[in-house]
Amino acid sequence: MAIPTEPIGSIPRPPALIETKVAFHNKKVSSEALEAANAEALRDTIQRFEQTGSPIITDGEQTKPSFATYPLSGLTNLAPDGVEIPFADGHVRQLPRLTAGPFRYGVHAAGYLEAARHYTRSPIKQAVISASALSLLYPSTGIPGYPREEFIADLIDEAVADIRGALQAGAASVQIDFTEARLSLKLDPSAGLLRSFIALNNQVLERFTSEERLRIGVHVCPGGDHDSTHSADVDYSKLLPDLFQLNVGRFYLQMASEPNRKRILQLVSQLLQPNQTIFIGVIDPIDPKIETPVQVRDRVLEAASILPIAQLGTTDDCGFAPFADDTSTARDTAFSKIQARVEGTALAAHELGIA
Repeated sequence: MAIPTEPIGSIPRPPALIETKVAFHNKKVSSEALEAANAEALRDTIQRFEQTGSPIITDGEQTKPSFATYPLSGLTNLAPDGVEIPFADGHVRQLPRLTAGPFRYGVHAAGYLEAARHYTRSPIKQAVISASALSLLYPSTGIPGYPREEFIADLIDEAVADIRGALQAGAASVQIDFTEARLSLKLDPSAGLLRSFIALNNQVLERFTSEERLRIGVHVCPGGDHDSTHSADVDYSKLLPDLFQLNVGRFYLQMASEPNRKRILQLVSQLLQPNQTIFIGVIDPIDPKIETPVQVRDRVLEAASILPIAQLGTTDDCGFAPFADDTSTARDTAFSKIQARVEGTALAAHELGIA
């Protein structure tokens, strides 16, 4: 039995793709030129992913505008002045605001997986955005003729279709990105907002069988954009007891950058259920220094001393470029870090006698 290891998702886009996207937005190049740049970035990303030895790959989210907003592509019932997400370095990301119903996804995640399948036979993991993140599109003032209850019903249907489509398209696993979880405790320390998010996401998850949920996981971290976070100052222990109420089979937990890993791993060991796998972050995408396989091995062994080995996996703390314009990490650095994770996990498995 080897220790499973998976990426979180995004890889920094090549400069040529970013430049082409900007030129297309400014109507300086054709849609055909953009498609060609997308295809080349996707091909190169998958090839380099496979060269790391990673047993599970992703498409690097090369053609997504961001991990959070891909379903909104092509929608016309949006305004730009939605919820703002402030980061520690002072920069802000802003979600759009829904202006009218009904709410429908413009793009579903299965399309990204199907595009990636043209370039590989390797198992592909597909990331999707949580229903709770997209619930923030609905304005606090409401929408005339489209009550929030109707929006939530539409949102759940679309989120279910997004996950189910990825599973049916052959995703090895589906990861729900829930990075707003930790941030919600900063906005509402009472945890009322967090619990409403979890209740909403569980309404999505209850539409799947117990066997399907074993292939569905949730990822949480304190954010990662331009080498900055939005909620690293929130105590992880305030999040985890509620997080483990989510009805999923996999948890992808940021851990490499956590200042007191043993304390958090002990808490995880108390919350872990028999049918769950915990993928511990052993790579910090924000740290420019590339981890060595030995450093990764030691982080895995630390986790294995606290968590059941049969329920342990490894991952990265976060994606390397969740937003398309984030070039704070070089592509070479991202792939070197991924290779270190793969090799270090194998070293740990060998030392534990389960390789």
